[in-house]
Amino acid sequence: MPISLRLPPETNARLQALAAKTGKTKTALILEALNKKYHIQKDRAQLIRDFSGWMSSAESEVLRESVADFRIVNEGDWP
Repeated sequence: MPISLRLPPETNARLQALAAKTGKTKTALILEALNKKYHIQKDRAQLIRDFSGWMSSAESEVLRESVADFRIVNEGDWP
């Protein structure tokens, strides 16, 4: 959903510079800041808890352990 945000010129310039430096969009940076301050997006652990609500705690732990390897990226595995 589109939203309009008016920033002071100096803030906009600093945000634009940070976006260029990090390779992210201004929108991405603003969303990251909002999430960090207000926790508006669910983190991976919360998503797993929500998804595995029908499982027992033991089954949920097995699921978490079995997907733990996907958190690691081995650069050597990519051509």
